Amino acid sequence: MYNHSNLAFVEDNYKFFEEKLSRKQKRKAKKKGVNIGLTLKNIEPKTKNQSRMFEDYKQGNHLLLQGLAGTGKTFISLYLALQEALSNFSHKQKIVIVRSVVPTRDMGFLPGNQKEKMKAYEQPYYNIFTELFGRGDAYETLKSRGVVEFISTSFIRGITLNDCIVIVDECQNMDWGELDSIMTRIGDNCRIVFCGDFRQTDLHRYKQRTGLIDFIKIVRGLPLFKTISFNEDDIVRSELVKSYIMAKIDHAIYT
Repeated sequence: MYNHSNLAFVEDNYKFFEEKLSRKQKRKAKKKGVNIGLTLKNIEPKTKNQSRMFEDYKQGNHLLLQGLAGTGKTFISLYLALQEALSNFSHKQKIVIVRSVVPTRDMGFLPGNQKEKMKAYEQPYYNIFTELFGRGDAYETLKSRGVVEFISTSFIRGITLNDCIVIVDECQNMDWGELDSIMTRIGDNCRIVFCGDFRQTDLHRYKQRTGLIDFIKIVRGLPLFKTISFNEDDIVRSELVKSYIMAKIDHAIYT
């Protein structure tokens, strides 16, 4: 389902689409996809809500994905974003992954320079890209080509994001100021996807939690957004994870 824009398709049909591209678009196409040496695996939705996610994304919507851990929110978001960004007929130039630096939102407690500190929060994406491409260097390769960029909310103010797909990951750990800053950074020709498990937040102050709730209320009311709530039937990580999460819910334990 919705696998027409992966790299294999692009390579097989490059001449057809090449006729419809400007010279500038052709140069970007070759830089982004055709000559990059990576092949994106074909991923199919495994649950009803995952199928909804594929379809809502295909229709061009912004997404608010909320629900339990292990349901594939971030994994599928990046897969769909990669399909779009790597296609040689896409107007989206890159994928921007945005994440809060938790628990203190200050990277000073980590050793090393800024780049080394950021890398600690990028580890999940190394793993996801390895699975999606079957190569351990996929994430670094795409970063070096400018197809993927990682930004912390600590440094997002003052910039404008244009011509990109913005994946806001672990958004349950962002307060109002961070979420508001991200939304007001979105420029032209962008799509944004929020991923989070709001039962698993690291926000402890009441004011921080209410800011998150207020933000969700606003986004849900926007006509360009689709909200998908993932439940226990969508957990695909493992049976152990599913049974553990269900036990937490049964005991009304939320962290």
